[in-house]
Amino acid sequence: MNGLIFASASANLENLQRVSGFLGQYYIALAIMNGLAALYVWQQRDNLRLAFYWIGLATFYTILSPLAFSGSPYFVPGVPQFVRDLIDWATGPVVYSGGSLLLLIALFLGRRFFVKPVVAWIGLNLALLVLGLSIVDIDFARIVTKPDNVPIVGMMFLLAFFTWLAAAQAVTNDQRRREGLPPLEKENDEKVLVWPDLVYTEMICMIAFTAFLIIWAILLKAPLEEPASAVKTPNPSKAPWYFLGLQEMLVYFDPWYAGVVMPLTVITGLMAIPYLDFNKGGNGYYTIDERKFAYLTFQFGFIVLWITLIVLGTFLRGPNWNFFGPYEEWDAHKVVTMNNKDVSEIFWSDTMATSRPKAPPDSGAFTELGYIVYREWLGIALLLGYFMVLPPLMAATVFRKYFVKMGFVRYMTMANLFLMMSTMPIKMVLRWTLNLKYVVSIPEYFLNF
Repeated sequence: MNGLIFASASANLENLQRVSGFLGQYYIALAIMNGLAALYVWQQRDNLRLAFYWIGLATFYTILSPLAFSGSPYFVPGVPQFVRDLIDWATGPVVYSGGSLLLLIALFLGRRFFVKPVVAWIGLNLALLVLGLSIVDIDFARIVTKPDNVPIVGMMFLLAFFTWLAAAQAVTNDQRRREGLPPLEKENDEKVLVWPDLVYTEMICMIAFTAFLIIWAILLKAPLEEPASAVKTPNPSKAPWYFLGLQEMLVYFDPWYAGVVMPLTVITGLMAIPYLDFNKGGNGYYTIDERKFAYLTFQFGFIVLWITLIVLGTFLRGPNWNFFGPYEEWDAHKVVTMNNKDVSEIFWSDTMATSRPKAPPDSGAFTELGYIVYREWLGIALLLGYFMVLPPLMAATVFRKYFVKMGFVRYMTMANLFLMMSTMPIKMVLRWTLNLKYVVSIPEYFLNF
């Protein structure tokens, strides 16, 4: 045990010396960033009080910089151990997925507060500070600084920024609408950038981005591995980041459903939106109040059901496809015993204390089919109730307004698309909490739901 503790301390010290130079420059960059923010709010917004706050924050980062450059474990600040344990617990699959949904709801309900530039700037600084403090931890650094994962960390910040920007524009337009004013997009609707403005802008962006990629290629090694070998596979073996959400879905659903039905449903659903949508508000301008259901459905599908799966697959899925917290060591010897059960197994074996019905040998196709229906009757009833009973029930309650305006066909199409999208988080939570494998299991025909 003492040897393991010494090895861990030695590895952390080596990691600290490796990242100390980067951390020192990182804190200097944050100090400059907040200094420029202070100059902006003082010169452009004439807000001296807020400028002093950002100057204070810049001073704080300036103090952290020489401490980080020292590379000493006694001076370089890091995340306290109890906070690491709390974050590791919070990034468990159940808390992580449920917390993502609750966070989306909280951001939606408090959108007028969270879109304020001051609040957003504080949130950005807090995220960047936690990132800098966490780099000191060797397990966190191994994941985040991996060349494959560095762009994903950057994209997370870009996604947060553009989501905030769109929400801020929507909140402003909603406020203007309440005041009887047109949306901001109407103010310059007669100006069209074509030549030379648009071409110049595109050329400058192209040159700047090319220079950025060249610098990126010099500073960061290409994430190339050794040639593929059938006798030595990576552990874990992961798809590219843009397929990690799909790979995560394959854990909970059969390949035919996760790899074929769900992607086709997404594409078909996106194609059907113009024919299902009866609300003409929000065409050509940002708004939330006029399209609350559409906004929440998109954010739920894109952020909660896709982005969170990419983050989960990138940073929280480790060896043997086990879950690991961001500050937890990726132990290749960790084995989690899971006894996954189907609904029919839970009913017949656990509840009725008998074996599941099975067709006699040499039975005909109709006899075998009858036994399958008898064996899986509970799962079939649950699926039929979910897709056939819930839509009319929702039409009579929470979606009554949509049913009246959309009509039967459009409403049923929308409701079933929505319910199919919801099957993913429901199945994930059931797997994590009840070890549920399939609601309906028909291995005789390779058909499982």
